[in-house]
Amino acid sequence: MPNPNIKVFSTEFCPYCVALKEFLKENNIEFEAVDVTQDIKAQEEMIKKSGQMGVPVVIIDNEVIIGFDREKISKILKLET
Repeated sequence: MPNPNIKVFSTEFCPYCVALKEFLKENNIEFEAVDVTQDIKAQEEMIKKSGQMGVPVVIIDNEVIIGFDREKISKILKLET
């Protein structure tokens, strides 16, 4: 199975964003982190795809996950829980 395309929309000061990125790193999952406070186009993309202004928002391939939903992310990435 090819590596999924993972994009994490976050901010530096959001504790859930930090926890989410740490979780992905601990599981050796590659991802693109986008700070929506620095990148307005990414912020607009996140809002368009998720309907949310809050972070974190994770897009795994075409699946949008709002918040740090460890269970859902683990299931999609087929991680041992």
